[in-house]
Amino acid sequence: MKLKTRLTDVRTINALMTGAETHAHRAGEEQPGAEHLLLSALDLPDGSARRAFERIGADPDAFRAAVAASHDDALRSVGVEPLPDDVLDTGHPLATRGAFHMNASGRAAFQTASRLARADTHSGLTSAQIVVAVAQMEHGTAARALRHMGVDPAALLEAASAEIAAQDNR
Repeated sequence: MKLKTRLTDVRTINALMTGAETHAHRAGEEQPGAEHLLLSALDLPDGSARRAFERIGADPDAFRAAVAASHDDALRSVGVEPLPDDVLDTGHPLATRGAFHMNASGRAAFQTASRLARADTHSGLTSAQIVVAVAQMEHGTAARALRHMGVDPAALLEAASAEIAAQDNR
């Protein structure tokens, strides 16, 4: 891998992880999961995650609401009424302890995306690789949110893979 790609990866990882932490903290969660990683990927400037959603006719901006609806549905299923968003949003990220911390689903998604990036010697880490990793997950909040949106994970996986291939050809 070229030095320029490695430096770009470091910047991408920093933006991805910082964004995931911010999304998690706004939702009242201490550690980001795969859903927060995907929300952060949708914010990255390479735009490949957003384009993957758009390729299958899904609104990338609807994923945040789908995550919230998934959480609300899970709480209601056990007899708990969800709290309003303004109670959860602290307005600023919680203090971190140095290195980035994620829950198990976040770590799994990041590890899968990292393996994809290492295998791709052309572009390095892209937001579409996060989409691939999350679309492969069968369980968890991110998978439930995609189902809530009516997104077929296989179609999203194919669209994200097409975005990765398109970036390699640039």
